This record gives sequence, C-alpha cells and structure tokens, in this order.
Amino acid sequence: MKHSNEQMRVYCAGPLFNRTERDEMTEIADLLTKTGYTVYLPHRDGMEFRLILDVLVERNWDAPTAAQFLHEAIFSLDVYQLVVECEAMVWNLNGRVPDEGAVSEAAMAWMLGKPLIAYKDDVRSLIQGRFNPLLVGMVEFESVDEIEQIPHALSSAILNHDLRPPLEVDALPAKVQKAVQAGQVLWKAMCSEGAQEDNEMIASVVEELFAPNDRSSLLA
Repeated sequence: MKHSNEQMRVYCAGPLFNRTERDEMTEIADLLTKTGYTVYLPHRDGMEFRLILDVLVERNWDAPTAAQFLHEAIFSLDVYQLVVECEAMVWNLNGRVPDEGAVSEAAMAWMLGKPLIAYKDDVRSLIQGRFNPLLVGMVEFESVDEIEQIPHALSSAILNHDLRPPLEVDALPAKVQKAVQAGQVLWKAMCSEGAQEDNEMIASVVEELFAPNDRSSLLA
C-alpha cells in the first residue's frame, strides 16, 4: 500500500440517480484528481447502461433479459475496480437513506482492509441525532461534512493505514473471484483503443461474458 496519494486509485461511491447527486459525486472526484489521486467514478468511468442496453435490444435480446445480464456486468466491473484496481475508497453518505449500492461497496472495502472515509452533510438519516452505527462503524465513527475536507481526511486515513501485502485474488471466495475475473476482462476491453466510442464492441463483450446459456468463451 502506498502511503501517499501518488498514483493511488480511489473508488468514489455514492448516490448517482439524479443530476444533483451526479454533480456532487463529480465534484468529489474532480477535487481528488486535482490533489493527485486517480479516481474511478462509476457513472463516468464505467459503462453507460442505456447505450449498451440499446445495442443489446437491437440484437434481439428482450429488454428485461438484456437489462438483467447487463446489471451482472456492471456488478462485476465495479467489484473488480473495488477489489483490484482501487486502493482506497471515498464514500458519500448523503441521502434520505444512504445509497444501498454504496453501502455494499463500503462493506467490501472495509472487509478488504482498504482505507475508507465518509462524507456527509445531510442530517435526514440520523437516528436520535446519530448516524447508523453499522455504517459509520466502518469509518471509525467519523465523517467529514465539507467536500473540501475529503482529500486531507483520505490522506490521513492512508497514512494511518496498516501496510498489507498485495491482495491475492486466488485467496478470495470463489464467487468473488468469478466476479473479479469477469470484471477484469470487461475493463480491459473498455480500456482498449477506441472502446469509449464503440458501444457495439462493449456490448459484444458483455454478451460473451454474461448473456444466458453460458456462451462465454473469454474466461475459458
């Protein structure tokens, strides 16, 4: 584990279901980038669900089936990023209730022993004036309430983090290994030259890996 922000990749998790939420997550990611981190922001750096779904439907997949295995692809991609690519995580807890996907991602990061900090300036989900202990327990019962505080808090979490040997994917449970391996194949395809504009190619990889009837050959 690096004890500086140099080349460190950070997973940004939080609510992404309306423009205001996406703007806040982008603001967090941009601030981290300005302070020297590399960032994975799912709605910006992952697949655009709608565009890939349109391609799959054009290929005669019915929309519910295509959406199901596309969700499996997104799950595997995000698990791969969190387990392998990213070394730390920033967790946005804002919302009437915290985003359930981000809660799952935070739990994974905590169980993997990665530096994890939380940001929250929304009091709507307080329980008798306090945050849910099963959430904030994962961040030592501390959070920051200003976006500008995030880089310093993350740097402190990294500096105070116990050094660990590199993660051995083979030591993870079988289901986690499967998701990580599929996510890695998908991510490599997405990082290939021209992939950003090639939804047809990405859709083909998603089909090979996740479509029904086990048509995958990429992991053989």
